[in-house]
Amino acid sequence: MLGRALQHPRIVLLLLGALAALGFPPVHLWPIALIALGAGAVLIRFSGSVRSAFFRGWLFGLAHFTVTNLWIATAFTHQDRMPAVLGWFSVPLLSTYLALYPALAFAAAYRLARGKSTLVYALALGGAWIIAEWLRATLFTGYAWGPFSLALLGPFDRPGLAGLLPLTGTYALSGIAVVLALGLTDQLLQRQWLRMGLASLLLIAAMYWPAGQGEEGTLPYTLVQPDLDQDALNDPRQYEPGFLTLAALTVRPEGQEGSRLVLWPEGVLPDYLREGYPERYYAATTAGRDPQFARQRIARVIGEGSLLLTGTMDLEIEGDSAVAAYNVVTVVDDEGEIVGGYRKAHLVPYGEYLPFRDLLEPIGLSRLVAGSIDFVPGPGPQTFDLGDYGRAGIQICYEIIFSGQVADGANRPDYIVNPSIDGWFGPTGPPQHMAQARMRAIEEGLPVLRSTTTGISGVIDARGVVREHIGMGKRARIEGSVPPAAAPTLFSLMGNWLALVWALALLGGSLVVKRRRAV
Repeated sequence: MLGRALQHPRIVLLLLGALAALGFPPVHLWPIALIALGAGAVLIRFSGSVRSAFFRGWLFGLAHFTVTNLWIATAFTHQDRMPAVLGWFSVPLLSTYLALYPALAFAAAYRLARGKSTLVYALALGGAWIIAEWLRATLFTGYAWGPFSLALLGPFDRPGLAGLLPLTGTYALSGIAVVLALGLTDQLLQRQWLRMGLASLLLIAAMYWPAGQGEEGTLPYTLVQPDLDQDALNDPRQYEPGFLTLAALTVRPEGQEGSRLVLWPEGVLPDYLREGYPERYYAATTAGRDPQFARQRIARVIGEGSLLLTGTMDLEIEGDSAVAAYNVVTVVDDEGEIVGGYRKAHLVPYGEYLPFRDLLEPIGLSRLVAGSIDFVPGPGPQTFDLGDYGRAGIQICYEIIFSGQVADGANRPDYIVNPSIDGWFGPTGPPQHMAQARMRAIEEGLPVLRSTTTGISGVIDARGVVREHIGMGKRARIEGSVPPAAAPTLFSLMGNWLALVWALALLGGSLVVKRRRAV
């Protein structure tokens, strides 16, 4: 079997890279993903040169990231400035860049373990993979979507092997998954059926081990999913109906009293809530209302004792014109006063700003989000003390995918709020987005509350268990109590330095085994 694969390695590696992406939600065929990655690593091990190993690793990554990121093509169908067909070219184009990172990992492992045992190669590849994933999430603003460890996350009611995240972090768990994948594939190729069977049983048990009963919280919440599709969000004729939908889902049942946290998604409120903008900006919002009116009617909707966290937009004004925008979460109390706000720090290239605008705009490229001015970033993770409503950390949409960058380590929150517009993401993006939010909850030991426009919304406890959720394409709200935070995890204390420790441990283990077997 290996001999036949070596006769056509490029085609086989493209197929294996695509199969490895099937380990991610919503398909979640994690056994196939592990075997596909392991088989790809075996083929690359027999490359013959570092250059060949790099090219073969790039082919594997090209197919892998193309399948993983197919949801991006959907975003091009929700704008009218560029042909929608560009979406199907943008995904493989992005993947040609993303594939460089696994290519570097495979080339480094080949160089370190050339002619040595499978164990040496596996440990070297695991360590190199950790560094490569961290670099992918960091360089050029970073693109952290789809770490391989995502395949090790269990179903909604149990964390799976992702339960190790407090001790590893996302990128280190990816490296461990690589070692595991190569080990399983090696046993399969050697027809070590007993070892393969025992390892598979242990792995299945770990993936589906029950999480047990979690603790209950004390802070009530109402979380809203209005099911407003992307086109409706950008249509001024739908602004008022959209607000009425939010209001209907938010108002309290008769007789319900007391404090509660209310969570609305990103992008559903077109009103500017802050004072001081030129009048024409307010005139373009819901029914042309001024910010005081907008806040007062929000206060009437949420009712006494409620505190709202909602996605909206702020402007930066110079003279009488807006020169920049901020994607924000604004905190509004039951009297219509703004009591806090968070500015999104990790912006989406081509979505919220157009990089190299002077070069790209003249050739017809534009942002996917409506508007002629770019968003600018905020200062990064912050914790907001909301008094009786707890200490909130906020991450808007895409920010939640960045391991080690979602909470202020010096001022730890009680929970993280993650409003999002998931209508951009097609059928495969929202399940992956939700899964990555679960990984942040496990890593940090903090509950995550996600309110999205079209799904998947939900409340995730500190173990990564989804307590409540609203599926895609549903208009609903959920109510309950915010789950309590766990004690600070090792990862929350060390951040991605912990991943570096794991990388050095695996690379060091590879060198130790290599030297001992050379004696």
